[in-house]
Amino acid sequence: MSWYDTILTPLYDVVSWIIRAFYTVFSPILGPDSGWTWVLSIVGLVVFIRILLIPLFVRQIRASRNMALLQPKVRELQKKYGHDRERMGQELMKLYKESGTNPFSSCLPILLQSPIFIALFRVLDGAANGLVRGSGLNQTLVDSLRHASIFGAHISDKFIGSTSLSVRIVTIVLILLMTATTFTTQRQLMRKNMPPEALTGQYAQQQKLLLYVLPLVFAVGGVNFPVGVLIYWFTTNLWTMGQQFWVIRRNPAPGTPAYDAYQARKTKKAGHRPGLAGILPGGAKETAKETPNGSAPAADGEQAETAQTVKRVQPQRLPRSKRKGR
Repeated sequence: MSWYDTILTPLYDVVSWIIRAFYTVFSPILGPDSGWTWVLSIVGLVVFIRILLIPLFVRQIRASRNMALLQPKVRELQKKYGHDRERMGQELMKLYKESGTNPFSSCLPILLQSPIFIALFRVLDGAANGLVRGSGLNQTLVDSLRHASIFGAHISDKFIGSTSLSVRIVTIVLILLMTATTFTTQRQLMRKNMPPEALTGQYAQQQKLLLYVLPLVFAVGGVNFPVGVLIYWFTTNLWTMGQQFWVIRRNPAPGTPAYDAYQARKTKKAGHRPGLAGILPGGAKETAKETPNGSAPAADGEQAETAQTVKRVQPQRLPRSKRKGR
């Protein structure tokens, strides 16, 4: 056993037990050796892990958004203190502290998920070679996973080293899906939830570079991934894209296209609510209402004076004892 296997052994155990738990659920329904049983077990692993990472994901989205919104102020600091690196660093830390932004928060979910991905890769790679990694699996389950197939491709097959047309088609389709979802997720964040002024400068250039480099890295590296790992990565990208769409739609950054669309939806929804028809386009409420004879109502002061004039005091009947004394 190599040194990194020794370090990752606890993660092997966690990943293997989660997969086995979902395998136990799906195997009686779809069959113990069905490829779809193992596919759904991997999908279940993704869903389980991503639910645990939801709080970190929300922090990542907010941190990325805050970093983008702070770029105009960062550029001002660069112009003012560009000649003094020490003062520049102090002012940047002060700016991050005042705004409650942590530059490392946007990377935290990725860093936490990377060991899980590596552990899953090693577990499935071991299964492809008939090796058991993780206490949740045994040789029987590894052999079942190794020989299970979808669309003619085994869960443990890779594009590299395979001569099967089915394997190449399945892996290429999964690689394209994985690349497309990675690109769409990054583009969705940049185009919908960043103000125009945040799309210029060094930070924006770095984001644009990642927009095209990351999908390319996944596309090139995907040929070495087993089908099971490609399914895992595509599923987690799909989850990220949907989760990010929901966060941007419900909590967009001010001054962004997503925020304009959010305000337009609120205005449209308010216009259809009963009781709000009297709200004027400028935001003021209608206070003038016609009287039954069609004339305009009196001003508030006149209405109060009229009410006092019209109000009558009803005479009260005295008791007999008092009436006799009168």
